[in-house]
Amino acid sequence: MSNQIHSFLLKLFIALCFFAPIFALNASAQNSFGGDLGPDIQLPGLTDFQPKANLAEGSSSAKTVRLEAVLLDDGDPIENGLVWRIFDPTPGEDGKLKLIAASEGGSIDLDFEPGNYFIHVAFGRAGVTRKLSVVENEDVGKQQFVLDAGGLILKAVSGNNRRIPPQYLTFSIYSGEDQAAQDSDRHLVLEGVRPEVIVRLNEGTYHVVSNYGDINAVTRADLRVVKGKLTEVQMQHRAAEVRFKLVSKPGGEGIADTAWAIYSSSGDIIREMAGSSPRLILSEGDYTAIALHQSKEHASEFHVSPGQNKDVEVPLTAESNL
Repeated sequence: MSNQIHSFLLKLFIALCFFAPIFALNASAQNSFGGDLGPDIQLPGLTDFQPKANLAEGSSSAKTVRLEAVLLDDGDPIENGLVWRIFDPTPGEDGKLKLIAASEGGSIDLDFEPGNYFIHVAFGRAGVTRKLSVVENEDVGKQQFVLDAGGLILKAVSGNNRRIPPQYLTFSIYSGEDQAAQDSDRHLVLEGVRPEVIVRLNEGTYHVVSNYGDINAVTRADLRVVKGKLTEVQMQHRAAEVRFKLVSKPGGEGIADTAWAIYSSSGDIIREMAGSSPRLILSEGDYTAIALHQSKEHASEFHVSPGQNKDVEVPLTAESNL
């Protein structure tokens, strides 16, 4: 194989494995890891493309080729959740490979005219690419693709295993080969991952960032995805939800028309907001809350303990307590 073909194979593999869209899969089917696959498959960017059942339907020279994918060398074929793409290996004027056909589901039989093709199969974020050569008057055997893929389920708790409501959690998954690298220097594989959702990934090491809320409650972990296995990880946060109220008496209702500024112990501003009882998710530590009401400022210091949600009441005083 020429160096040019090697180069195109490598570029295609990298582009499709790391920049392929997220595929949501049929809710009624069961995936190879034992869970529901989610909503219908979507192919962003291919909405105008009509997939063909056969590439060379009715041609006397066409060869029928069976395509199937497995998670392991000796594994059973995956019959749900696959996305197949067939490419012409000759780049167009724009330097890109032309998409010839696409199909979704499981194993598939396609008719190929004699020639060369690139075939890519994706299973979530896992994928593999192979060149197929179809020669006239020669049989083409079954093409089996070994994905070397695994599944990852992410969860998180705070404090003494206090469950975090799923709507407050998101995860970002980065390449994890260089464990000393900063997030900005890593390759982002997937972001906005919701908790307890199966993510299919190529086998390997990944760096996962968990965000509890949108301020400073962040935790990180380096994880290993093993092919053919479902890895379930529970990450630990040291944070809590805090509700702020400016009150005229202990336990009273929050006073409306109040503006808030929350500061860290080092004096850095964390968040500005308004309302009678706004809520924030904050990491463990010491803070100061300043409430502005009718041109007067009122302040209270408070501490956030992991997993211990709390109300912070700032007393309304005749004079500013600053």
